[in-house]
Amino acid sequence: MLLNIIIEGIKIVKGENISVIDLQKKENFICDYFIICNGDSKNQVYAIYQSIEKFTIERLNEKPWHIEGSRNSEWILVDYISIVVHVFQIKKRYYYDIESLWK
Repeated sequence: MLLNIIIEGIKIVKGENISVIDLQKKENFICDYFIICNGDSKNQVYAIYQSIEKFTIERLNEKPWHIEGSRNSEWILVDYISIVVHVFQIKKRYYYDIESLWK
């Protein structure tokens, strides 16, 4: 349920290239899923983060446990414990290429 709500929050503000990495079968891992997406600008990255937070609070009454990077909006990490969302500017996403690290 949380996974779908987060994805919906990303899509509503036109977040792009949504990737879900299932980590449930990895041993001793800190979360069940990574969701990775990107926006074209700092403003869009921040809007994606805000939309995710708004949707999860409104629909599930669930707030993120921790948020990192919202000041510069190049890479915002939104931690819901079981799901960690990475919202990147496109250049930062391909530079760090975290999908390759965890797949």
